[in-house]
Amino acid sequence: MTNIKTPWAPWMGEVPMHLDYFQGSMVEMVENVAAKYPDVTAYDFMGGHTRYPELVKQIHQCARALRQIGIKPEDRVTICMPNAPQTVVMFYAVNMVGAIANMVHPLSAEGEIEFYLNDSESVAALTLDQFYGKFANIRKNTPYLKHLIIADVADALNPLMKIGYKLTQGRKIPKVPKDADVLLWKRFMADGEKFTGDPRVKRVGDDPAVILYSGGTTGITKGILLSNLNFNALAAQIIATNPIWDIGDKMLAIMPMFHGFGLGVSIHSMLANGGGCILVPRFTPQTYAELLRKHKPNFIAGVPTLYEALLRIPNLEDLDLSCLKGVFSGGDSLPIELKKRFDKFLKEHGCKVEVREGYGTTECVTASCLTPLTKAKEGSIGIPFPDTYYKIVKVGTEEEVPYGEEGEICLAGPTVMLEYVKHPQETAQTRRVHADGLTWIHTGDLGVMDDEGYIYFRQRIKRMIVTSGYNVYPSQIENILDAHEAVHLSCVIGVRDPYKMQKVKAYIVLKPGYEPSEATRQMLMDYCKKHIAKYAMPYDIEFRPDLPKTLVGKVAYRVLEEEMEKAVTA
Repeated sequence: MTNIKTPWAPWMGEVPMHLDYFQGSMVEMVENVAAKYPDVTAYDFMGGHTRYPELVKQIHQCARALRQIGIKPEDRVTICMPNAPQTVVMFYAVNMVGAIANMVHPLSAEGEIEFYLNDSESVAALTLDQFYGKFANIRKNTPYLKHLIIADVADALNPLMKIGYKLTQGRKIPKVPKDADVLLWKRFMADGEKFTGDPRVKRVGDDPAVILYSGGTTGITKGILLSNLNFNALAAQIIATNPIWDIGDKMLAIMPMFHGFGLGVSIHSMLANGGGCILVPRFTPQTYAELLRKHKPNFIAGVPTLYEALLRIPNLEDLDLSCLKGVFSGGDSLPIELKKRFDKFLKEHGCKVEVREGYGTTECVTASCLTPLTKAKEGSIGIPFPDTYYKIVKVGTEEEVPYGEEGEICLAGPTVMLEYVKHPQETAQTRRVHADGLTWIHTGDLGVMDDEGYIYFRQRIKRMIVTSGYNVYPSQIENILDAHEAVHLSCVIGVRDPYKMQKVKAYIVLKPGYEPSEATRQMLMDYCKKHIAKYAMPYDIEFRPDLPKTLVGKVAYRVLEEEMEKAVTA
């Protein structure tokens, strides 16, 4: 390993440059915590509290049940669930038997679920009763799937809560037919008793453990294969970069478990270190505010649109946020103006910390750099985690550019993925060994590193708009628009143009008190003229009551691009 620059080292503060990483499986880390801290709550769910020893007991029972139905090492098991106890238990049980957990969003369309099952060659799947219909409709097209396990939210509730659930939400869910070819969760778990041996299959850090789906660096959905070490290293890095952490601290786990951010930060980093997860299966901004009020978590992590939505909620004057030690934003670029507004909101509600922005990719599980406690810089996504290296290279090459110059963000470290499943060519393009001997992920993102090692995310390389030969970066224009007092949220896209190649269009959600009128449009156009270069000026501003979001809450700019593409070609 030669010529690795680490200009961020002086800003690490109490955070060490290097850590020791557990080389066993993910579930062993959780078992170690249970042995050490038997009285600590592992998770809260709908009013019930489960301690670590009980969680481990449930995982062992589930592992026996998996072995009983014939699950073998390296088998793929799809978990298509919200954040619920069964999701956590199954995730670690799959790990215990040496199989690979394939994480899928339960709100995915039938065709998407079919693709995920077949692409991963999953032999078993777990989902909720309310999603049974989707699986029933595609079962004939999923030749690998032998076992469909159906869970019911009520199975994880205490008796009183169970009655309430059955009388309210539970009544709306269609019953799974009695003759359906499924295993109900309770029966599946009970059948585990028939397996009398040790369900554990010994695994080491480099063994594959999880598949997460992502657009990758090219926008085509691919399974990203991650190892035990990838997750265990992340768990160590998250705690190391937060010296404020204490055993028993609680994380509000609203980011979904099918996503690296939710699974890696909100779940595994907590359970591998003696933290508590407040499991939230579904939420709205209103219920999110109530969860903050009720549970008083120590840490929250979310995408920028989540914080943007919280700012819209009225009557939160009495919300006490003094419990918060860490507020993290990731998954998408955090506009400078939104950060300022949310930091002000936190301060007004007794919180002593500000939002710390991070950055990562699913190819490295999730976050790999974070704003340090020592010094924040406006617009920066922070500095690398321990044992993680960043460099900015000239796009399409491995040639490092000078500090302050824009290029592609590359990163290396213990969380780098094993591969894209069934995509060797794309794996080779994205995961490359450079002359320095390190394996680097070419992220497909544009960014800058300053001479102190702070990273500045610009945007996806593929999202760049080229108009009349000029490069226009939507995120920069969005930052300018978001700074206007009338603008709540914006999204900028490129629209095909026969003369300019592409022209710039802005979509805007106005703040309360502003009307989507011609006068408002003209006001914003005049503002743009003052702050945006002529070649980058939006040719049109369209007002929307809201913007489309992805399943994890990012603004879905691709949806807007597709809408415009259809309109242009119609």
